[in-house]
Amino acid sequence: MIEHVAIIGAGFSGTLQAINLLRHEGPRATLIERAPVAGTGLAYGAAHPSHVLNVRAGNMSAFPDDPMHFVRWLEARGVQNAPAGFIPRTIYGEYLRELLEAALRDPSGRLTLLRDEVQDVELNHGVRVHLHAGTLEADAAVLAVGNLPPHDPPGLDPEILSARRYKGDPWDASVPEDLAAQDTVLVIGTGLTMVDVVLLLDARGFRGKIVALSRRGLLPRPHGPGVEGQKIDERPATIASGLLQSVRSRSEGIGWRNAVDELRPFTQAMWGNASDAERGRFLRHLRPWWDVHRHRLAPEVYARLMAVIGRGQLEVIAGKTLGFDERADGIHVEFRRRGAGAVETLVAQRIVNCTGPLGDLARTQEPLLQRLAARGLIRPDAAHLGIDVDNQGQTINADGRPNPDLYALGPMTRGAFWEIVAVPDIRTQTWNVARRLSNAHWVGGEGL
Repeated sequence: MIEHVAIIGAGFSGTLQAINLLRHEGPRATLIERAPVAGTGLAYGAAHPSHVLNVRAGNMSAFPDDPMHFVRWLEARGVQNAPAGFIPRTIYGEYLRELLEAALRDPSGRLTLLRDEVQDVELNHGVRVHLHAGTLEADAAVLAVGNLPPHDPPGLDPEILSARRYKGDPWDASVPEDLAAQDTVLVIGTGLTMVDVVLLLDARGFRGKIVALSRRGLLPRPHGPGVEGQKIDERPATIASGLLQSVRSRSEGIGWRNAVDELRPFTQAMWGNASDAERGRFLRHLRPWWDVHRHRLAPEVYARLMAVIGRGQLEVIAGKTLGFDERADGIHVEFRRRGAGAVETLVAQRIVNCTGPLGDLARTQEPLLQRLAARGLIRPDAAHLGIDVDNQGQTINADGRPNPDLYALGPMTRGAFWEIVAVPDIRTQTWNVARRLSNAHWVGGEGL
C-alpha cells in the first residue's frame, strides 16, 4: 500500500500532482523543489507582465472536475468577462501559488514542501530519494521535471561563446539587458518562445534589429472566434497523409482553427495508436505545421508581433545556421536561406536560443535524469522526445519493464502522449495519476 509519495519538481505538473493527491484523500506527499519559487514553473514564474496566456481563461482551470475554478477565482478579484479573456501569465502564477499555499495549510498535514535538490533515486521495494542534504524514504516517486532547457543549435559551442553574447536559456533575466539601439539580436527559433522574447525586448524599449530564424520560418497563428456546429465524433486516420487530407477537407467547411481544435479529444489516442514509423513521418514533415496551428497566440499578442514586423524591426527568415564565430563586434553567424545555395553572414550582438524545450535523454544535461538513464531505471522513448512511460505514467526501464514505483508527468512524457504540454492535458494527467496512487481509480468500476 502506498502511504508516502515523493514528487520531484514543484512546477505546474508537480504542484497539481501534490494537490490532487490531497483532494483524493490519498497518501501523504513530499513536494521537492530546488528553485526559490514553488508552484509556477518557468512558464508562469519567469514571465514578464506583458506575457499573457495562449489559452482563454475559461479553459485554464487547474482541475478537470471543476472547469470554472479559475474563472471564479478571477471574478472574485474583479476581472470582467473572465472566461473569454487571455490573462497575464503572472496572474496565473499567483493562482497556482495560492492553490499550493492552501494545500500546504491543510489541517491533515499530508503535504510537505521540501526545499532541496534531488541527486538520485533508488528503487528497491519502495523508493529512496537522495537529496543534497540527506535521504527521503517513500513508497513511490513522481518525476515532474517540467520542460528542460533547449539544446544548443548545431555548430554552436557555448563553451567558446561569451555568456554576454549567447543566451542558451531564453528565460535568463539578462536577455534584454545591455543592448544598444544599433545592436542586432538573433533569435534562433520562430515559435511561442521567440514571441515571448521579441515582446520582452519590445517592452524593455529595445529599438535595434531582431532576426528570427528557423528551418521553415513559420510563425504561430492567432486564436479566432469559435464556431458552433457539429464536430467529428470518430477518430481520424493516424497516417500522416490521411490526417492532413482530412484536416484540409474539414477546414474548407469550418475553418482551419476549428478543424484543428476538434481533433483535441482524439489526439492522444491517435498518437498512441500510430506506429513508430507513422510518428516519425509526422515529426519530420508535419510537426512544424501542427505546432503553429495548434499552439496559438492571443489575438492581442499576435497584433503586437505583427506591429514589430510591420515597422521593420523584426525579420523572420527560413533557413539553417552553419557556423558561429565570436569577434570583437559580435558573433558572426553563417546561415543559408531555405531553398538557396548562397551562404550569408549575420553579425549579432546577442543570440537567444528559442528552439524550444527538448527532452532527448541522450543529450540532456540534467544530472538526475543522466544518472537514472545511465543505471537503466529510465530510458528514452522511441522518438527521443522524453522519458518512456506506459499509458498509466509509469516509467519504463532499459529492459522494457514498467517501474510500478516511479512515475513521470508533463512535457517529458510527450513520447507516449504527444499532446501533454498545455494546462488542459497536464491537469487531466495529474488527476489520473493521483487517482491511481490513491486507489481512487477503482471507484465506479474503472479498474475492473
